[in-house]
Amino acid sequence: MSTIERVEVFVASPGRTFVTLRITTSDGVTGLGDATLNGRELAVASYLRDHLAPLLIGRDPARIEDTWQYLYKGAYWRRGPVTMTAIAAVDTALWDIKGKTAGLPVYELLGGRSRDGVLVYSHASGTDVPSLLDDVERYLELGYKAVRAQAAVPDVDGTYGVRKGKVYEPAATDLPDEQPWDTEAYLGFAPTYLEAVRERFGFGFHLLHDVHHRLTPIEAARFGKSVEACRLFWMEDPTPAENQEAFRLIRQHTTTPIAVGEVFNSIWDVQHLITEQLIDYVRTTVVHAGGITHLRRIFDLAALYHVRTGSHGATDLSPVSMAAAVHLDLAVPNFGIQEHMGHPDEAAEVFRTGVTFADGMLHLSDEPGLGVEYDEKAAERFPYQRRYLPVARRLDGSVHDW
Repeated sequence: MSTIERVEVFVASPGRTFVTLRITTSDGVTGLGDATLNGRELAVASYLRDHLAPLLIGRDPARIEDTWQYLYKGAYWRRGPVTMTAIAAVDTALWDIKGKTAGLPVYELLGGRSRDGVLVYSHASGTDVPSLLDDVERYLELGYKAVRAQAAVPDVDGTYGVRKGKVYEPAATDLPDEQPWDTEAYLGFAPTYLEAVRERFGFGFHLLHDVHHRLTPIEAARFGKSVEACRLFWMEDPTPAENQEAFRLIRQHTTTPIAVGEVFNSIWDVQHLITEQLIDYVRTTVVHAGGITHLRRIFDLAALYHVRTGSHGATDLSPVSMAAAVHLDLAVPNFGIQEHMGHPDEAAEVFRTGVTFADGMLHLSDEPGLGVEYDEKAAERFPYQRRYLPVARRLDGSVHDW
């Protein structure tokens, strides 16, 4: 019987910081998992090295479900982003090994294709309305059939969601960048630029918008109602989601679809939102929600309540996670859309992946497993760099609720 022989954790910053897990079996088969938790990467790396790795040595790599339950229940302290990200890395690596052992891509082990490709959206942004419109046009010319639109609020420096360089990278400073936020200015401005996008480009593509958790429930309801004529694919994270009942109030006032879930890490975090049909898209991810095994459970629950998938896919998901996400996206019946931001050029020196973009969709190669390789030597050229997401402050100086 094959057993797990070696467990290695790599931390590198090829354009952004990634934590990568590599499991090697006694048969010499390797599997990769992503363990990146933006801003808390070293906590997960330690959890894997110091706590999970000793538990895995000698175990049967084929027993994916049993290993998931063993790591989740055996810790006693369950859930939480650090635990679930570490478990996700192990789970994803074991699926990679199983696919390679079977000689099949992972999506075949999940039941095969439900679609030919995975519809994706990317991020258009601008420092003002004209530059946003130019950026939307650029993405449409690249072939995207769905585009998220964000513009900087006038006179509010550092508006979150607006790209400053070639690649949108919000985690860009050694310590958190403290940025001002003006809710009323945003509520007055955002609908105008979304209307401008529709006026210039029409309704022949999906238009998305991210609120970044920054509104109260009644403010979010007001915003959703004000943009109904724009026919958004969704408004994302309209309000902090810890109080899930708050989404009922939003539902009472607007028909704009709601997407939420990227900061959640278990089926119990989204259970109420899904079963009460308070959201339309669930945005949990492979890396932060316990891996392929647990994310599939979330998606299956969502399917029972007409909630579709819309997984987070920002640059804090390594190419390993993106590949795993696309394998799952191909297989599940209630797929909605996949976020796709791409990665810095440096990441391509460390990761080789079979995921390609064409005609507004992501496509997979038919390589066994996940179809991703990790170059350890290349990664050594990119030592760890600490990077944090910004912190929003209201105009009175207090930290924003989001």
